[in-house]
Amino acid sequence: MKLLITGVSHKTAPVEVRECLAFREESLPQSLTDLKSRVGVHEALILSTCNRVEIALTTEDGADPAAVIDSFLSEQKGISPAAIHPHVYRHEGRDAIHHLFRVAASLDSMVVGEPQILGQLKAAYAAAKDSGTCCGWLESLMTRAFSVAKRVRSETGIGQMAVSVSYAAVELSRKIFGSLNNRTIMIVGAGKMSELAARHLAQQGAGTILVSNRTRDRAARVAEAFGGRVIPFEQLYEVASEADIVISSTGAPHPIFRREHGQAFLHKRRNRPMFFIDIAVPRDVDPAMNRLDGIFVYDIDDLQQVAAAHMEERSREAVDAEALIEAEVERFHQRQRAVNVAPAIVALQRRAEEIRQGEIERSRARLGDLSPEQSAALDALTRGLVNKFLHPPMQAIKQAAREGDSARLDALCEEWSVMIRESNDSWQASDANTQAAEATISEDPERTAEEEEPRRSEVRR
Repeated sequence: MKLLITGVSHKTAPVEVRECLAFREESLPQSLTDLKSRVGVHEALILSTCNRVEIALTTEDGADPAAVIDSFLSEQKGISPAAIHPHVYRHEGRDAIHHLFRVAASLDSMVVGEPQILGQLKAAYAAAKDSGTCCGWLESLMTRAFSVAKRVRSETGIGQMAVSVSYAAVELSRKIFGSLNNRTIMIVGAGKMSELAARHLAQQGAGTILVSNRTRDRAARVAEAFGGRVIPFEQLYEVASEADIVISSTGAPHPIFRREHGQAFLHKRRNRPMFFIDIAVPRDVDPAMNRLDGIFVYDIDDLQQVAAAHMEERSREAVDAEALIEAEVERFHQRQRAVNVAPAIVALQRRAEEIRQGEIERSRARLGDLSPEQSAALDALTRGLVNKFLHPPMQAIKQAAREGDSARLDALCEEWSVMIRESNDSWQASDANTQAAEATISEDPERTAEEEEPRRSEVRR
């Protein structure tokens, strides 16, 4: 069986190319069904976000998954393979597993460490499951990818530090006040940056959110989204003193908060500190306000320095995350190699059982009529001997598979007259086979022999 991931991302394709290849959520089930119905395709998954479009396929050994995907995209999107080939990347086998683990852990994201991609990947997996296109080996791979992503986030600091200006503003607020609970925050301006800041503030438990904007309708939209209260822009200076934190991002050509405003705010607040975060260009807050005792002003350069320092720290954490992922890829690959030899182990067990049953039948003619207890003891005795005899070769086969020693593996299988099947069917049926084989392999042959000794005594009697 083959595994192939084909895609485009913010690293390889401009937004106009990604837009052409994007899949709408409502059309995804039909697209998945179409993809899985193509000759040679066993499983399929489509991940479509604003920054990437990726298609994962498992196919039969004789199939050409790249050609399948090119044909699918050409029919679905009306775009020729030649037009997108300069932007497309393809990962096969182990490289595909490594790529998937990195995507899930957000190491391949535009902002390393961002959490959204994992949720998007889980949504893509759920859509494929619901459509019946992810129900075997790919399903186990996706489940492992989610576990790896969780390990990366819990065992490294890759997602702990703010790397966006809006979130850095919120983090500075928390550092100054300790907690945002019961704090009053005023958002001045209702643009995208202000909306992002309001979202982060709400997530951090901000008490009251006030929103003021020259256009009241836009202020109302932001306030409604986050349970805030609209302050008419003409009342800005009257109400601003109520805020512990003011985040300002307007398009004004000159500062809207000046030194005299700060003095008035402090007087109304009885010198309780007030924090201004100015994310506007040009600046909304006169730098002279920073010289007032009790007024703290941070502009966008300050926030970008915080975000840049945190991005550098994330990059250091990403080194540890990459090492963790590499180890997880090798672990998954080792398990898959063991899965691939499960049919050989099962065949060896089946052949030994046939020999055992044949010998029992021949022995019955010499032993004569046996009581039920004696028959059971004979069966247990021979089964224990077979298990003890099979234990070393089965362990050797598994060890050779885990180590990727194909020459030794071939020699062992030839010696014991069993074959390693690497067909698509064996991969899909291998989980059950592996469990059965591992159950037998894990048996301690010495313990089995000891357990059978009382039954041997019964046979002798």
